[in-house]
Amino acid sequence: MALAFDEFGRPFIILKEQEQKSRLRGLDAQKSNISAGKAVARILRTSLGPKGMDKMLQSPDGDVTITNDGATILEQMDVDNQIAKLMVELSRSQDYEIGDGTTGVVVLAGALLEKAERLLERGIHPIRIAEGYEMASRIAVEHLERVANKFEFDDTNLEPLIQTCMTTLSSKIVNRCKRSLAEIAVKAVLAVADLERKDVNLDLIKVEGKVGGKLEDTELIYGIVVDKDMSHPQMPKQIEDAKIAILTCPFEPPKPKTKHKVDIDTVEKFQTLRLQEQKYFDDMVQKCKDVGATLVICQWGFDDEANHLLMHRNLPAVRWVGGVELELIAIATGGRIVPRFQELSTEKLGKAGMVREKSFGTTKDRMLYIEHCANSRAVTIFIRGGNKMIIEETKRSLHDALCVARNLIRNKSIVYGGGSAEIACSIAVEAAADRYPGVEQYAIRAFGDALEAIPMALAENSGLQPIETLSAVKAQQIKDNNPHFGIDCNDVGTNDMREQNVFETLIGKQQQLLLATQVVKMILKIDDVISPSEY
Repeated sequence: MALAFDEFGRPFIILKEQEQKSRLRGLDAQKSNISAGKAVARILRTSLGPKGMDKMLQSPDGDVTITNDGATILEQMDVDNQIAKLMVELSRSQDYEIGDGTTGVVVLAGALLEKAERLLERGIHPIRIAEGYEMASRIAVEHLERVANKFEFDDTNLEPLIQTCMTTLSSKIVNRCKRSLAEIAVKAVLAVADLERKDVNLDLIKVEGKVGGKLEDTELIYGIVVDKDMSHPQMPKQIEDAKIAILTCPFEPPKPKTKHKVDIDTVEKFQTLRLQEQKYFDDMVQKCKDVGATLVICQWGFDDEANHLLMHRNLPAVRWVGGVELELIAIATGGRIVPRFQELSTEKLGKAGMVREKSFGTTKDRMLYIEHCANSRAVTIFIRGGNKMIIEETKRSLHDALCVARNLIRNKSIVYGGGSAEIACSIAVEAAADRYPGVEQYAIRAFGDALEAIPMALAENSGLQPIETLSAVKAQQIKDNNPHFGIDCNDVGTNDMREQNVFETLIGKQQQLLLATQVVKMILKIDDVISPSEY
């Protein structure tokens, strides 16, 4: 793009390959951007809340994903439009930062764009709308602070944490056993949490799944589960007080790196070579035994002869264990990963109270459980389910629950769910709009209206009359001045979310408002779209 001047000094723009580019300017550009953003939000709107629908997505290579998680739906969708990509990134950043609320944030952004469109039609300048939204989001975030409740929990009383995780899981496919899954998530987070620093490293929680069994069989293991079995079928299946040598070097005689050729012309020479290799390997096994190892976990493989020798020397071994799993095993057992054989020593061995091999069903599937470790800061959640899709979806749901538990450990404030927080903010924002004399007040009111999109979508998805339900709840909130009334999605018979125990994290809600407002401001500020034309 270049700028030139005509003979009167008026600037005009020269576009390279003019006829191959399409250009949208001014209001047209904003309208097309807004409609792209709204289209994405409309897709996710139906999957909001406990009665939300799931989406089934098929990838180009035929893999099918069934999910309710906003971030996953948008990741899997092939989006071409640039503005729609912004919505995908919006949901992804909510997923990275908070882990939960990925659907709500996109629905909220879509509602804000819809309201902005009406204001643009009235001739209000987009920058004024963006400024109004910014003010309104500040009012809403401050109001959330005021209606939030702090709660205390300790190792004896985990109920508040479990209730909040149950709220997250209630909108997922696994909601029939949400109680047990929420308990598993909370226990897993507390096992790896550093409560003094208020920090949780979710990498220490490994989520492993196996098809078969039922969802109720999902269990939390204080240790590591590895999808491998002992290298020889006759090795002991259970080792108590195991001392584990964790090796990343190949468990076989070394091969020279250079090209080499050995001339063997007599049987004796071959015998010597074979004995030499065997002796070398014998020494390796003996070295492990001398250090006191009772189990070898190796990142590489070893051949059948090695296997046979290990079997004879009563040294159980596991081969082909992945790097990430090795690290987790090392963290859990307090061992060191040994890269070279010469460095093996007693203090580098990991300790585990029990290592056992467990087989599932009638198939030959076996897994290795490493339990009662020296350091119980690495745990595994082991999921069972009827098919692969259920297991994948349970993994995603549990990830959300783990993130919620982590956020609560970081910040103990909660707001009430079911759309009650949004309705309370909407009332506060509308009341504040009267204090602003400028054009911004229209945008602030529009922000208040847009906040109602979430309770409205909740009511719609639950099969209630959306407008009637919303206005009834709103009237009730204003009359009793009580911000805990929300949409009764599950037909419990009460609108009070405290009685229904529907909680959400405060930082999650605040993040939703801030992220949605930022993206909408960004979209409103675009007034010229130059794109290459399609061939």
